[in-house]
Amino acid sequence: MDQHQIKELISQEYLDSVFPIEKGDQFFEALYGDASEGAYDIRLELVRASPGRIVMAFNLTQRPGKCLACNLTYGLPNVFDRHPVIDVKGMVNRMRADGIKINSWHLGQTEESSAELHQIPIYLDLE
Repeated sequence: MDQHQIKELISQEYLDSVFPIEKGDQFFEALYGDASEGAYDIRLELVRASPGRIVMAFNLTQRPGKCLACNLTYGLPNVFDRHPVIDVKGMVNRMRADGIKINSWHLGQTEESSAELHQIPIYLDLE
């Protein structure tokens, strides 16, 4: 699968179907019992694609009136890796079922792009 085919297959519409925007509220509902307690929205987005690797990121965007920097986003890769609502393993398995030949995957460390945007990269190594 070449870079163009990957980018065509992994559109934002596709990523929103693999990881619906509503999962952020579901995640906070599970953590706090109230989705409105969440400090950020979560959206899966494509960062870059090459024939051997796809890099995506969970973008954590600060919600109005909330403080993203005040939250413990640096520990989130470990939480996301195991949390049943986020279900990274299930997301990767769906992508495999959709024909993306993923050999292995791992989450990177939280990156602070700005005070309003933190990102958790997910690296997909392709067969």
